[in-house]
Amino acid sequence: MFHVRVARLLPTLLGGRALHRTQGHPAARVAVVLSGCGVYDGSEIHEASAILVHLSRAGANVKIFAPDTSQMHVIDHSKGQPTQESRNVLVESARIARGDITALSSLNVQDHDAVIFPGGFGAAKNLSSFAVDGESCGINSDVERVLKDFNKSKKPIGLCCIAPVLAAKVIPGVEITVGQEEEHGGKWPYAGTAKSIGALGGKHCAKDVHEVHVDKRHSVVTTPAFMCNAPLHKIFDGIGAMVTGVLKLTEKKS
Repeated sequence: MFHVRVARLLPTLLGGRALHRTQGHPAARVAVVLSGCGVYDGSEIHEASAILVHLSRAGANVKIFAPDTSQMHVIDHSKGQPTQESRNVLVESARIARGDITALSSLNVQDHDAVIFPGGFGAAKNLSSFAVDGESCGINSDVERVLKDFNKSKKPIGLCCIAPVLAAKVIPGVEITVGQEEEHGGKWPYAGTAKSIGALGGKHCAKDVHEVHVDKRHSVVTTPAFMCNAPLHKIFDGIGAMVTGVLKLTEKKS
């Protein structure tokens, strides 16, 4: 019976339900939207973790969401190949959230000051169909609703890596970055994405991995992250700049 009691207590012992809560002073309320767990079929874990670390350091109160829907497919990350498994985006995202996660259908713009989307292929496979359909892609209905609601409410939206394509599709004329527009000897292996931004309805602004682009008109902050073949600490710093930009726009930065 001991192992049963330990299993039941683990979420409490590990602090899963309190990890994303900051007590004692007013703080920005930030929603983070995940797309699974793993770069090739979900959220890029390093990006998601970096966002959460930077938000924690800034004293933000964070709530994590994900669509309660099936993944497009499941990738064996050791081989880079699809498997025959079927997984749920919300269930997989809960791994990153340490169990403290809510269905995206429950995200209400009135409850939050900002929203942030990490990258990873899940943004292009589970939050949209960009990975398959390119510029004619569809967007998950709740993702579209959330982006439109935050845009209409003039509340900031942060996106990194491939996730900015979501904003380009949903917010006409938005200015975003996914990095550089040429590969530069393989440093920017996904540079072709920049050429899709205009066709999606947005405007691309070339930036380096440590930089952000702030579209003040639409309150959208973007950074390239793993669109660049760069050391992890540089990607971490760029994501930190994105989080800082989002929090500045909330006017509640700690």
